Amino acid sequence: MSAPTPLKRTDPIPWVKLALWPLLLAPALRLAWLMYLAQTGQDQNALGADPIAYLTHHTGDWAAYCLGASLAMTPLRRLSGWPQWIRLRRLLGLFAFFYASLHLSVYAALDLGFDLSHLWADIVKRPYITVGFSAWLLLVPLAITSTRGMMRRLGRRWGQLHRLVYVIGVLVVLHYAWLVKADLTWPIVFGVVLTILLALRVWPAARRRTGAAGHFERPFIEAVQIEKEGFAHPLFGWCRHGRRRG
Repeated sequence: MSAPTPLKRTDPIPWVKLALWPLLLAPALRLAWLMYLAQTGQDQNALGADPIAYLTHHTGDWAAYCLGASLAMTPLRRLSGWPQWIRLRRLLGLFAFFYASLHLSVYAALDLGFDLSHLWADIVKRPYITVGFSAWLLLVPLAITSTRGMMRRLGRRWGQLHRLVYVIGVLVVLHYAWLVKADLTWPIVFGVVLTILLALRVWPAARRRTGAAGHFERPFIEAVQIEKEGFAHPLFGWCRHGRRRG
């Protein structure tokens, strides 16, 4: 068995990932620091007038930011022709799950005091909590199956499962729209971005099915094959494509 081809020294992705880790962790660390200041009395207004609302909104915002960024990786790859964008998707997707879990934990622990009966009642009665909790539930299997081993075990079903990420995006928009009610600016912006990203995914696939793709569309069509990886780790698929081209 031949040894795997090592990454080139000029490959920027390891450095990009190294830079992304502290950037993506920074919001959580900042919130932890503000909680420390508030709890120790050093700055009782560190989290604003409503600390629970502050923590809930900020963790939810960053869950959406990371989810949107993970969805943008495939269109960026198609439009730029630079395949390494795909290799950042798994990291961004897992951080989306991380912040979504923090978002739910803040609500369940700090707002409800781990009162599961109250939580279930809110899920049933309040639409914005229903769709938000549904989005988190759908993220769980995507996070669990975001490994190469799970890709092998699930086969074609893996790609079908990870298409749920777009359903999750729609649920996030609904969750935020029902929550804010008055100012719909952010939900509308995220909804427009999600629509554009979905269109950039569907259009090349439709062109491929009709057999009308020419030279210009070929890079887009190749990316559709990689899209089967959802937001999980794309490094292995990219290496195979890279060797073939080389």
